[in-house]
Amino acid sequence: MVRLSGVLDFLDLFQQGFFPGGNQTAQLLNAAAVAAIGYVVRPLGSWAIGALADRRGRRVALSVSVAMMSVGSLIIALTPTYASIGVAAPAVLVCARLLQGFSMGGEAGTSATYLSEMAPTGRRGFFVGFVQVTVVMGQLVALALMLVLQRFVLTPTQLEQWGWRIPFAIGGALAVFALYLRRGIAETDAFEREGGAGLRKQTERGSLLVLLIQHRRQTLWTIGISIGGTVAFYTFTIYLQKFMVNTTGFSRDTATLIATVALVIYMGFQPLFGLLSDLIGRRPVMMIFGVGGTFLTVPLMHALGATHSALTAFALNLAALGILSGFSSIHWLVKSELFPARVRALGVGLPFAIVSSVMGGTTEYLALRFKHAGHESWFFYYVSACAAVSLLTYVLMPETRHRSVIDEEARQ
Repeated sequence: MVRLSGVLDFLDLFQQGFFPGGNQTAQLLNAAAVAAIGYVVRPLGSWAIGALADRRGRRVALSVSVAMMSVGSLIIALTPTYASIGVAAPAVLVCARLLQGFSMGGEAGTSATYLSEMAPTGRRGFFVGFVQVTVVMGQLVALALMLVLQRFVLTPTQLEQWGWRIPFAIGGALAVFALYLRRGIAETDAFEREGGAGLRKQTERGSLLVLLIQHRRQTLWTIGISIGGTVAFYTFTIYLQKFMVNTTGFSRDTATLIATVALVIYMGFQPLFGLLSDLIGRRPVMMIFGVGGTFLTVPLMHALGATHSALTAFALNLAALGILSGFSSIHWLVKSELFPARVRALGVGLPFAIVSSVMGGTTEYLALRFKHAGHESWFFYYVSACAAVSLLTYVLMPETRHRSVIDEEARQ
């Protein structure tokens, strides 16, 4: 019988290929630790590629980042298993994850900057909301690919031995195609205008010192915006599926189906929440996450852990993702509207990469650690505390809908 197990089965196969045998919790911790390694270099990648985007252009930086991602994916696809080369297998895996992390560090801020600068005034929130659609769509495409491989292409033995490499190979090939497409995209007007700025401003382009000294307040706001949403994103879009299996007690098939349908609906929330921010402002939309994440995470997680109804579990998943949408739909846009073009890609990407490195990449690892120690509920309060930091930031920071630096520069 073929199981509808998707992402969780893929994680199991990944673990079996690169790590020695052990109990399920130990293997999950190993996989989560390696995933976290990719986040360590995100700030470095964001600094390097973000500075490149502010100095040489968004198009050049986007091409560099996707090329590096392609190489990292292909390395994972081709690396021999632990059974073949021993400890060299996880060592090569770590190197590939470092390369992917470097790429992702620069890709996130630069792509968000590019779309924010290209989107039309008055509908910027709606268009930038599709950034998150692509993130979730990538997760769902990976899931769909694994299901096709399981049901129609490979036997369970083939999938365990070598079939898990196929998604990485396809991902690397698609990244090559994306590199070809990105070579033909137009540069943004915002960056082109910076090209005609005075000599002093030219030397400030992509400068880390300028970012940290002249725009330190915006940088701190960006960090505050990111803390709660980053932890909540990895909790509600990734960890909840494991939580429903390990704590709630659902089968993997059921947990995967619940999470997948909820994520499909969550994708549709993103441009709608973005459109709402165009109508009523960025801060009211972010407050949906700030208030909901702070006060509803703990009861929501307790309820999910106690339910025996798949329908109730689905409703709770969807409620969590609805709360998260107040952040995920527009946070890239809000950050872009805070910084001038000469340091925008760096300012949008670097603070977020630092938060992702310190907190996002360790979220799942911490959740598993708390569970392993017998204090799983402590993790719920941790997520709420992070959301409270962001809530305070939303209260203190300015509304950017009518005070966008992007629009101010265009009027000059």
